[in-house]
Amino acid sequence: MDPYNPIIAAHRAAAGAPRARWAARIDAAPPPFWLALQLLALWPALWWTARRVADGSDDPLGLVALSLLAIAAVGGQLACRREARLPWLAAALGATVLATALSATLPPLAHALLAGVALACAWAAFRAERTPVLPVLGLLWLALPLLASMQFYAGFPLRAVTAWLSAGLLQGLGVAAQAAGASVLVDGRLVLVDAPCSGVQLAWFAYCAASAAALWQGVPDRRFLRRLPWVGLAALLGNALRNTVLVAVEGGLLPWPAWTHDATGLVVLGAVCAIAVRLMAAEQADAR
Repeated sequence: MDPYNPIIAAHRAAAGAPRARWAARIDAAPPPFWLALQLLALWPALWWTARRVADGSDDPLGLVALSLLAIAAVGGQLACRREARLPWLAAALGATVLATALSATLPPLAHALLAGVALACAWAAFRAERTPVLPVLGLLWLALPLLASMQFYAGFPLRAVTAWLSAGLLQGLGVAAQAAGASVLVDGRLVLVDAPCSGVQLAWFAYCAASAAALWQGVPDRRFLRRLPWVGLAALLGNALRNTVLVAVEGGLLPWPAWTHDATGLVVLGAVCAIAVRLMAAEQADAR
């Protein structure tokens, strides 16, 4: 039988037409379709995150980061093009396969962080030109229930550093103060730097503000990375300043009313977030 017979070729073309149509439909699928598939593949991490938020075992601050991502999507900062970048798609596939393979061995939070990398890579494959990737990854990570883990692993070291900085500030003002672990000895009175004063939440808000500002202003990823240490330093020093005022109040050095405790925290929080946003704005100005 002649393989080049036109009748046979016509039959083969007709048989392959449905497959070609399906391939064309898949190739023409919009980016939300692929992102939805990515979310479906990463459902264990999403399910764990939803359960942690619902059971109250962690602060629900991740909803703030998710809201910022939603606002960015509506505002066009997460705009996508139709053509995919194959290297980013390959990275998304590799991260998804790795997250799936290690889902039974990794701690749930580490698994969720890896899933965030996979999702960020999938979005990066379709993102518009000059749209940064790392701020989106930062907001995805900050949307996870990680504050309790950060408090457990980094809370005491941060409290000790805060106590040391606060004691130094008080000594600079002529007050007899000395750091003792996670406490400050002021004129013979021991003032404890407790868990809420560790600065973990303040750092979360600072990095969230920095990531959102970088995404809104289109700060390039390399410049965003170079500014992040300064954001962390601003959060650390701001927390030390806040704790110094609170230690002075608790130690009887400042006869301020009780409501100044929360007011001081809010003022420092606003100032640190403003500094984080300004740092990203300064980076954008440098880029110009």
